[in-house]
Amino acid sequence: MPPEPGRSASGPEVVDVSGLPDGAGGPEPGWSASGPEAVDVSGLPDGAGGPEPGWSTSGPEAVDVGGLPDGAGTVEELPGRPPVAVVEAYAELARRVLAGPARLGRTRLVAVDGPSGAGKSRFAAHLADALAALPGGRPPVVHTDDLLDGWDDQVTFWPRLDEWVLAPLRRAEPGAYRRYSWVRQRFLPRPVPVPVAPVLVLEGVSAARAVVRPELTLAVFVTAPASLRLTRAVVRDGPGILPELRRWHAGEQAHFAVDDTATRADLLVDGAPTLPHDADRYYVRIR
Repeated sequence: MPPEPGRSASGPEVVDVSGLPDGAGGPEPGWSASGPEAVDVSGLPDGAGGPEPGWSTSGPEAVDVGGLPDGAGTVEELPGRPPVAVVEAYAELARRVLAGPARLGRTRLVAVDGPSGAGKSRFAAHLADALAALPGGRPPVVHTDDLLDGWDDQVTFWPRLDEWVLAPLRRAEPGAYRRYSWVRQRFLPRPVPVPVAPVLVLEGVSAARAVVRPELTLAVFVTAPASLRLTRAVVRDGPGILPELRRWHAGEQAHFAVDDTATRADLLVDGAPTLPHDADRYYVRIR
């Protein structure tokens, strides 16, 4: 029985993205500095409450940019150094989304893309939680896995998504889709409504593909080390899933390479950060 690609109770799936553009694979486990000496973060609180918004590491010493507004730190490109990792607040990102233009009818479309197992579903859920506290309430979240017609429909599902969800919203009308059952291997008859709302969060592999970029208010690409993503998949589903996963991974890698998704995203997020922080309230931005 195949799992739902990218989402399950114990964690998402995995993909080898070694063919992605430079920088799209994210830092390796334990990364905390760009120089030969690691940043010592042992003196920080043990994850409780997280560091001050804007805490980052750009080299052998830590950079504190906590004077910026509530989590509104940015990643700076320093000469001769890689981008600075910055802890930002989901609440601040939610406010920025609501302040952005609605390009899909009256809806602000946020796409959360990235390889399987990187933490897309988790990021989308936390952003939805933050938006729930603001005018307009909790946004609908559509997972692209729910629209796939099995393993072989990895990136070819888009016309179905466009017809059922995006096209109605362009007309400021509610949409609806039928959810695919990976157990029964067919679409379920009961429609899942997608109301017209200030924000729609679209999560899944290829959610930020080129065809929809003009309608996006925000494109997010979540990444994590390939070894960690592989571990998550094997621990959750067992080695028997590997034949299908290998084909899935190859498809993801090919799509991201052609689409240039990571480079064109507005926000590149570390889905496996080592910086101490409150993961429910903050995320780590690496570009």
